[in-house]
Amino acid sequence: MEHVEVNGASIPAIGLGTWTLRGGACADMVEHALELGYRHLDTAAMYENEADVGAGLRAAGLPRAEIFVTTKVWYTDIAPGDLERSAEASLRRLGLDQVDLLLIHWPNPAVPVEHSMRALNAVREAGMARHIGVSNFPTGLLRRALAASAHPLVANQVEHHPKLAQDKVLAACREAGMAMISYCPLHRGGALLDEPAIRRAADRHARTPAQIVLRWHVQQPGVAAIPRTTRRDRLAENLAVFDFALSDAEMAAISALGRAGERLCDYAFSPQWDTA
Repeated sequence: MEHVEVNGASIPAIGLGTWTLRGGACADMVEHALELGYRHLDTAAMYENEADVGAGLRAAGLPRAEIFVTTKVWYTDIAPGDLERSAEASLRRLGLDQVDLLLIHWPNPAVPVEHSMRALNAVREAGMARHIGVSNFPTGLLRRALAASAHPLVANQVEHHPKLAQDKVLAACREAGMAMISYCPLHRGGALLDEPAIRRAADRHARTPAQIVLRWHVQQPGVAAIPRTTRRDRLAENLAVFDFALSDAEMAAISALGRAGERLCDYAFSPQWDTA
């Protein structure tokens, strides 16, 4: 497993996204993923599955220090006081004393970034999180967060796939020594995986289209990806992307698909996104 080394954190480049996974199916998927070699688990308070993720983690029986666990505080809970309470509740549900990375899930226009950063830093200083970061922060808000944080921010988790260019956010993350972690890294499959640029690369490397897309992610410096799947057989496929490399021409052809600007996760509470 390759890692992204950023601001003192070592983040496994492929993780297991758990959005929509619940109950025993979630716990089983986490346990199986860890048995296969995954070492990065991503959850959130809003997913309502932290207890299930924790159950799968315990069932796998691996040393806690080997697993990088990320959780996130929902945007309604990022005011000082609320954020700390949310972090404490997440740890109780996970059955952990500390997470490896705690993120603000979304910015909240009603809560100044500077106030949220103060609370996020307090969680780190209390030992509840080894590292801290943000999610869904466009470059302007990211600059404010960086300026307001006493401790390094190690990641900005954002929607990122070949049909949504995130060049500005990625450049800002690299400048700050942060990782950019891609959620929805495979778009939603379907049409993306049928794109000629991806199909050609899949044929050339004798890989699946999904493996080509995930390789495109992790081959970009400073980028990690957290694909989600409900199928156990896809877990091994998604992890097997570290023993081949795409050519510069293949990388460029896949990146060119980003002109489509297809954003999947855009809500009434979303921030003002960076223009392409």
